[in-house]
Amino acid sequence: MDKKNISCAIEGILFAAGEPVKTAKLAAVLEVDIDEVEEAVKLLKYNYDTNLRGLMIIEIDGGYQLCSRPEYYAYIQEILGEQRRQALSNAAMEALAIIAYKQPITRGQVEYIRGVNSDGAINRLVERDLIEEKGRLDAPGRPILYGTTQNFLRCFGLKNPEDLPEVDLSELSKEYEQYEIKAEE
Repeated sequence: MDKKNISCAIEGILFAAGEPVKTAKLAAVLEVDIDEVEEAVKLLKYNYDTNLRGLMIIEIDGGYQLCSRPEYYAYIQEILGEQRRQALSNAAMEALAIIAYKQPITRGQVEYIRGVNSDGAINRLVERDLIEEKGRLDAPGRPILYGTTQNFLRCFGLKNPEDLPEVDLSELSKEYEQYEIKAEE
């Protein structure tokens, strides 16, 4: 398969998928090397950017997704008739930040760090598909461990959770480690 056909095939796959498709999966399906997939996606991105198209390709968690450009969101929203979503509350943003930087983490650990009940905030984040269950802690009651989703990465323009900006969590980490020790006892 030549490079142009690889690019066209990837474009079609990403359009039809509607969600991120892993680079390795694209390579396997197209029977090409991962490097060839990455080169084809690079070419597609270049074409979308230089031809002022309404679409773009974003990289999310080791894969790619075709999506509309943010500057056209208002028009798309008007056509689709979606109601504008309310912004997250401060409580939800605090809980989301803690989960993003400390994942996987339990609801109790989030509440300990915030110092207040976080049931509503966490439920709202799950409803918005910004966080999800990532397993269970091996402790009494087997509490749910939460982590961020691909939708979180998409909303915040991140390729993976490691792309979060650096913050000084040294004081927070000390308190968190003390909580973990108490929880294990």
